[in-house]
Amino acid sequence: MKNNKQLINNVIGQLEGINRMIEEGGECQKVIIQMKAVRSAMANVMDKYLKDNIAFCLKGIKSKKQNKEMEKIISELIRNK
Repeated sequence: MKNNKQLINNVIGQLEGINRMIEEGGECQKVIIQMKAVRSAMANVMDKYLKDNIAFCLKGIKSKKQNKEMEKIISELIRNK
């Protein structure tokens, strides 16, 4: 299984590829397909990061305000899948 850094580097590579496609006048349909792939890959990176680090992320919460902010972030991540 790839670590978060490898997954992020893959997304960066995909984005660079999309940028080249656009600069070279690539077909719109192919560009959009690649953009969808990047969005999906980034969602997977976020999910993995959250699963791997949820305890660490929650451990640093010291106030109700921080807790509400974290709940909002997690809710957004789950809702936007």
